Amino acid sequence: MTEQLGPYTLELPLGVFPLGGDSLALSRFASVRDGQRVCDLGCGGGTLLLLLAGRARNLSLTGVELDETAARAAADNLTRNGLAGTIVQVDLRSNPLPAGQFDLVIANPPYFSVGSGKSGGHARCEEFCSLDELCAAAGRLLKNGGRFALCHRPERLCDVLCTLRRHDLEPKRLQLVAHSPAHFPCTLLVEAVRQGRPGLSVLPTYTQM
Repeated sequence: MTEQLGPYTLELPLGVFPLGGDSLALSRFASVRDGQRVCDLGCGGGTLLLLLAGRARNLSLTGVELDETAARAAADNLTRNGLAGTIVQVDLRSNPLPAGQFDLVIANPPYFSVGSGKSGGHARCEEFCSLDELCAAAGRLLKNGGRFALCHRPERLCDVLCTLRRHDLEPKRLQLVAHSPAHFPCTLLVEAVRQGRPGLSVLPTYTQM
């Protein structure tokens, strides 16, 4: 599968999670500036890294991915597009990177908790990484004042906000995404600041036509 993401070309082999609207919405929503150090937790084939590189210049890009095929695809996508970066093929729960080094951590994580009765394979079920484990990893990797942006399901809003705070990540921006004004929201976008002050801005619902 080949997708054109602005100036960059994304190639994903069979079995690697495909480009979806949630990744597009998250990449648009996340706060990113030129020259920042960015880490994607569970980077898949590198989709979010390419999308963020299209928004800001001279980013230092790092991806963490458990699946060997996806990690290789992410590294190939960076190289093919002339982007410097590091892809680490490892379980993010093992603390593979030094703490406190990133300005932005981003994640499109599994949505469904184990035992919820819902699943979409390993990429959609928290079998290998729970929301709590994801937020713990993000909180560890961010410098003070750094930002963690993630997408999730609207019905897990309370879980997301409570878990972020538990790991010293203060929710600061929130936006719901809907397919049209006539549809209920399908995606939740949240951005939190490590050791940030309380105060949450709720943005207008984004319509993803």
